[in-house]
Amino acid sequence: MIRTIYRELVVARCGGEDMELAWSDADAAFRDEVRAFLDEKLTPELRRAGRLATSVYSDHKASMEWQRILHERGWAAPAWPVEYGGCDWTQTQHYIFGRESILAGAPSLSPMGIRMVAHAIVAYGTQEQKDFFLPGILTGDVFFCQGYSEPESGSDLASLSMSAVDDGYDLVVTGSKIWTTHATEANWMFALVRTSKTGRKQQGITFLLIDMTSPGIEIRPLVMTSGEEVQNQVFFDGVRVPKKNVLGEIDQGWTVAKYLLVFERGGAAAAPALQVLAERIAVAAAGQPGPDGRPLVDDPAFAAKLADARIRTDVLEILEYRTLAELSAGKDPGPASSMLKVLGTELSQTLTQLTLEAAGPRGRVYQPHVTAPGGPVADYEPPADGYVSGEEWQAVAPLRYFNDRAGSIYAGSNEIQRNILAKAALGL
Repeated sequence: MIRTIYRELVVARCGGEDMELAWSDADAAFRDEVRAFLDEKLTPELRRAGRLATSVYSDHKASMEWQRILHERGWAAPAWPVEYGGCDWTQTQHYIFGRESILAGAPSLSPMGIRMVAHAIVAYGTQEQKDFFLPGILTGDVFFCQGYSEPESGSDLASLSMSAVDDGYDLVVTGSKIWTTHATEANWMFALVRTSKTGRKQQGITFLLIDMTSPGIEIRPLVMTSGEEVQNQVFFDGVRVPKKNVLGEIDQGWTVAKYLLVFERGGAAAAPALQVLAERIAVAAAGQPGPDGRPLVDDPAFAAKLADARIRTDVLEILEYRTLAELSAGKDPGPASSMLKVLGTELSQTLTQLTLEAAGPRGRVYQPHVTAPGGPVADYEPPADGYVSGEEWQAVAPLRYFNDRAGSIYAGSNEIQRNILAKAALGL
């Protein structure tokens, strides 16, 4: 039924042209190649890091090890232009690679460098910037964090105030950034700074690449509701940044930032990970007692919520395939990245809530020693004997739940995405 609906959607969207939904022989061969690689290279430790991740960020050490393995194969940054280390893949092959990686349980790579700022460097960087940053991002020697949000500037990013004052060959940066993921691991930050206060607030913003070893930078970890220290507040006190580290032009950083946001909001296969999570919930709920003592999965209220979530996950997959079909045909998918961002993050929140519900009382026990978080856990002493109340997934459930609450805010809040859709899709 789902496939029938998908075919009708694609035919309607593509002006009546039919298409073959099954992978071509070449794509099926590529899928088998990817599966064989994943089977060979994903060690039990790497699979554990992927399985027990508590957010979109895997354990840092495991993530970097997986990037090293992918880089050896030439697959660390397949979406990059070939001349910089990317793969000459079709859009379908990119999707297959992402899907199979998720289904195999591979740990995620940090998106800040490979999936985000690298594309901006390719599009707006000088040759010197490309030659320095792109090879380092591929190997992991250059590890970026993102300096966008500020204490008084979150969803309304254009209101940012961290200043960068012109001083000869340098810009002198003063202010702070907040919710900076992996600032303690990063040796570079890409940041938006205020270089002018004239004109509209989107004007006078500059996109700057900052060496995190520069004098005057202080990093203070933030303890999240999950107890993890993945995000930070970063303070800049008269930090001197060479003007050669400006990406694009001074005062024109908003253009660069908008270009980068397309890569932050979309482009990856989200549905497979959600389908895996939904299946795990169904299996887990089959072994958990419901209100009447029968398996929770047989409880009509819970079963209805899970069925609704699984249907929505299949619909998300349809929309990802439709976007893939349009990209493969050389068409502009329009505001698809905003639509997929809204649906993917809200569906993930629904599923993590169902996971917590299925985990029951044991899911309320705080035991991060069982998990593989994306950063250190503050003020927590694991039991000496490693005791676990319940199963691994029950220990992960509350941490995933708390982390997922941010999904509808980061990369542009879902309210902002709905405004974009209202204008671009509905003409309002």
